[in-house]
Amino acid sequence: MRALVLFFTLTLMALGNQYTFLVNKYDKEIELEAKIVSKIALTSLNKEQPLLYIPQISQSEKEIYSQFFKLSTNCDDANFVFVKKSMDITKECPKEDKLFFTNNYQKLLSDSRYFGAFFWNKSRPNIVFIKERLEYQSIKLPNEYEQFIEDF
Repeated sequence: MRALVLFFTLTLMALGNQYTFLVNKYDKEIELEAKIVSKIALTSLNKEQPLLYIPQISQSEKEIYSQFFKLSTNCDDANFVFVKKSMDITKECPKEDKLFFTNNYQKLLSDSRYFGAFFWNKSRPNIVFIKERLEYQSIKLPNEYEQFIEDF
């Protein structure tokens, strides 16, 4: 009897793996990131509808981010730029009339165009805004973000 149950269990497990391709990959980390960045974009643009540009965005990121944003295919049309990769975007996005946000803390510290960053550290999400840059770009954040503002 045990051998029969074991046989059926192993058979079902082997056949079940054939159908895993039917399930879309669902990345909760990217979805959480998109929700947080969406809220930050809405509040930092003073309720203006954000038009997001992410350089070198992957197809799975595009599917998730498009649920929360209207996406732009180039930097010129966008009003909010989220740089996720470690890259120099100066040539691609030379205009200063956009809000720049990143997922790299070192990039935030070294490049004055970025007013904030959302990044993962030890599997926890972290948000950082630089007070001087918020004031320079006239960005007013709600009180709930006060704990994330740093004065360098």
